[in-house]
Amino acid sequence: MSDIELDHLAVASGRQTLADVPAGVNPELSIEHVSREFTAPDGSIVHALSDVSLSIYPGELVSIIGPSGCGKTTLLRLIAGLDRPQSGTLSLAGEPIEGPNPKRGYVFQQGSLFPWLTVEENIAFGLKAQGIYKEHKADVARYIEMVGLHGFEQAYPHQISGGMAQRVAIARALIDHPDVLLIDEPMGALDSFTRADLQDRLLDIWEQYHMTMILVTHDVDEAIYLGSRVVIMTPRPGRIKEIVPINLDARDRVSDEFAAYRKQLLTKLHFDAHEEHAGDAFVGDAQELLPNETPVDKED
Repeated sequence: MSDIELDHLAVASGRQTLADVPAGVNPELSIEHVSREFTAPDGSIVHALSDVSLSIYPGELVSIIGPSGCGKTTLLRLIAGLDRPQSGTLSLAGEPIEGPNPKRGYVFQQGSLFPWLTVEENIAFGLKAQGIYKEHKADVARYIEMVGLHGFEQAYPHQISGGMAQRVAIARALIDHPDVLLIDEPMGALDSFTRADLQDRLLDIWEQYHMTMILVTHDVDEAIYLGSRVVIMTPRPGRIKEIVPINLDARDRVSDEFAAYRKQLLTKLHFDAHEEHAGDAFVGDAQELLPNETPVDKED
C-alpha cells in the first residue's frame, strides 16, 4: 500500500484550517508498511495489521475507526512505543519510535488511575517520577482547571465519576507537554451528556495547544465531530481502506452535512463488516491477548 498523504484538511470555523499542506511541510508522524501478528490461544496466527502506511501532519486531529478487532488499538500501541511491529517503521519528527517516550502521551480506554492517589497526585505522578515536580507544580493546577476538576483535587478515584476519571487521565497525559496525544476510546463507557462534554473539552485543548491528536473510536459521530480526517480500517487483517477528510462549517451534529458524513462512513463500515472472514473466530485487538501470548515472526 502506498503512503496515504493528506488530501484536504478542514476544521470548524474559528479553529485552525489548512486547505492543503504547504509544500515542504513534513509529516510529524510517519507510519510506513507496518504489519503486526500475534499468536492466538489455539496457536493460530492472528494478522492484526497488514502493510499499514499513514502520514499525520502537525496539528491534525485524526480519528481512526473500524470494526472490533481490526487493529486500531494495536496501531495506537505501536505509535506509543508500547509494542513493536514485525515489519515496517514508525517515526516521530524523523526519529524512529523504539519505545515509550513522554513526547507521546497516551489516554487508555479505562482511566487507569492509581486508586491510592488523589486527583492532584495522579496528574502530578509523571512529574514526580521524572524529578521535575517543583519546576512544574503550577502546571498541575492549570490542567486541573482546564479539564474542569477544580474543587476535586483531593478526591480519590473511587469518589469521582467515570467521566471525571477520564478527565484526570487526559490531564495526566498532557502534563508532560507531549507532541502527540494518543486517545484510545476514553469515552466509550460514558453517558451521552458526559461524552459530549468531554469531546468539547478535547477540542478546546486541541485549539489552545495546536497539539497533534490521534483518536481511536467505535463511534461514527465522535469520529466526525472531532476529526479533521477519519481513517477507516478494514476487518482483520487491519489495513487502511480509505481516509475521509471532514469539511464542516460548524460542528453541528444535526446538520445536513454532518448527516451526510455519517451516512458515508456507516455505508463504508457496513460493507467492510461483510468482508470479514467467517472462519476468523479470534476477536479483539492486541490488548485482549492473554499475558503468556507472544508475537511471532512474519511468515515468508
